[in-house]
This record gives sequence, structure tokens and C-alpha cells, in this order.
Amino acid sequence: MLRRRFTLDELEKMTAAGILGEDERIELIGGDVVPMTPKGNHHEVVKAALNWHWARRTPDHLRFVPETTLRLASDTYLEPDFVFFDRETGIAGLSAETAHLVVEIADTSYAYDIGRKAALYAMFGIPELWVIHAVKLETRIHRQPSLTGYRTTSDIAADRCLVPAFCESLAVMLGELDLR
Repeated sequence: MLRRRFTLDELEKMTAAGILGEDERIELIGGDVVPMTPKGNHHEVVKAALNWHWARRTPDHLRFVPETTLRLASDTYLEPDFVFFDRETGIAGLSAETAHLVVEIADTSYAYDIGRKAALYAMFGIPELWVIHAVKLETRIHRQPSLTGYRTTSDIAADRCLVPAFCESLAVMLGELDLR
């Protein structure tokens, strides 16, 4: 049986026509529509705490957006939890070339996020990827992308500071966040 591959343009048209819901949790990888796992409570708590933390610390020349569609190619987009970029780029100019940091928060999808998704982010040249385990509060930092994956990864515990390579003022220690 032949598989039908889709483009981002086709999925946007399907959404406009009501075939797909605007809030449907899917990603498009190499033309394949991939359903995303439901978000758990830990995921949402960590995301809200990080959103609050970064909203108060982001310098004026930078912006971040939660849960946006990050278009990587005409047949590939992902929905990361956070993407950081220059203010002058704007959302309309957001792409793999303009993103500084992508953050994925995972609980049940952790293996997928540090595996297949990390490989995709690296292949498209995202300079830095953090995958945060929402339950353990451990983070795998990926840096130095190549076509075959990230050249360096490091695992950081909740009691150690996470510092983005592009902006030290966005540093965060997950163990110190208000996770109520």
C-alpha cells in the first residue's frame, strides 16, 4: 500500500477546511502526520513555571514563544514547548536558522524527544536543544548540531543551573522553580 506524504501547506488547508482541528496535537515529519502524546500534569506544571521564570528574565532583544509551530521544511514541522529567537526576527521569521534554543518538556515522550526529535532538530541545525524530563526534572542539553545528530550532550540534574549558550541571563535551576 502506498503511503501519502503531506506538506505543511496541505495540512494548513485541511485545518482551514475543518478536516483537522486547530488544537489537534500532531507534528509533520518528512510528510508523515505523527500524533503527539497527551500532556501530563507534570508537563503542564513545569511549562507554566518556566514560562513565568523566562517571562521575567528575557532581555528586550530576545523573544520566546511557547507551543508554536516550528517550520523546518515544507514537509516537516514540530511543536516544541519553547523557542527562543531575536525580537527583530518576529514570529513570521521564525525558522531553524533563526531559533537560538528549543526546549521540549517530556514525561511519557522522553525517549522519543531525546531520540528521533533530537535527531531532527540537529539535522535542521537548531543550535541548542533542551529536553527536560518533567517528572525527574533532569535535562539533557544538546549542542553542536550536525546532519547525523548533536555532537555534544550532557545530562543536568535539577539542582544544577541550566545556562543557554546564547544568553546567560536566561539561566534556570529547575529544582528552585515554584512547581505548585
